[in-house]
Amino acid sequence: MNDTGVSFDPKEYPNVEVQKNRVLTLEEWQDKWVNRKIGFHKAEGHQLLKKHLDTFLKGESGLRVFFPLCGKAVEMKWFADLGHSVVGVEISELGIQEFFTEQNLSYSEEPITGIPGAKVFKSSSGHISLYCCSIFDLPRANIGKFDRIWDRGALVAINPGDREQYTDIMLSLLRKGFLYFVAVLSYDPTKHQGPPFYVPDSEIQRLFGTKCSIHCLENVDALEERHKEWGLDSIFEKLYLLTEKSMIYQ
Repeated sequence: MNDTGVSFDPKEYPNVEVQKNRVLTLEEWQDKWVNRKIGFHKAEGHQLLKKHLDTFLKGESGLRVFFPLCGKAVEMKWFADLGHSVVGVEISELGIQEFFTEQNLSYSEEPITGIPGAKVFKSSSGHISLYCCSIFDLPRANIGKFDRIWDRGALVAINPGDREQYTDIMLSLLRKGFLYFVAVLSYDPTKHQGPPFYVPDSEIQRLFGTKCSIHCLENVDALEERHKEWGLDSIFEKLYLLTEKSMIYQ
């Protein structure tokens, strides 16, 4: 059990180590955008976030919300329209430009001090700032702390060998009283090399359990035709809520 008193799903696939040495370069991710291999993008937004939006926002206003590996996630516009401040990081400048274009948002761009070659794209309203750089360079941009993190398509995309460094960065960005939603995928890793990578319950506990209370909100069948093309006949998506260790989930 985690410390919210909710049991994790006992079923975990064997051979979890099979993906541990898999590496994708930043250039390969940029190529996915150029070659339109972006099946991970959800044009209508993420259904689990829609379902649990009240839990995520808790009726609060003026939140700072962080989107790691944001792509052109439409949810960034949702939160900005509700009056929240959104910050994202994405390696693909093309993905960032498409976000602003598709959402009909005017924007400016400027270099990021301290990160050579990196840029930040800011909506004219000031509610959305998207940093075009590696997530691992982001701490040098001093982007401040956040009330919420929406981690979908991020932890599952990070090379398995980089997860500890990634987690350290995420935890360093959180304000007291934070809520952190993370969506991961569960499938047989011997049938697909990733990304997205298989992230079992035990890995969530290993990465976040020391500092966060962990509550699994959903475990839903996520099988699509593209997954079958990968050789999978089963894939589930799990949505976790992470909160401060001292807090009790309500």
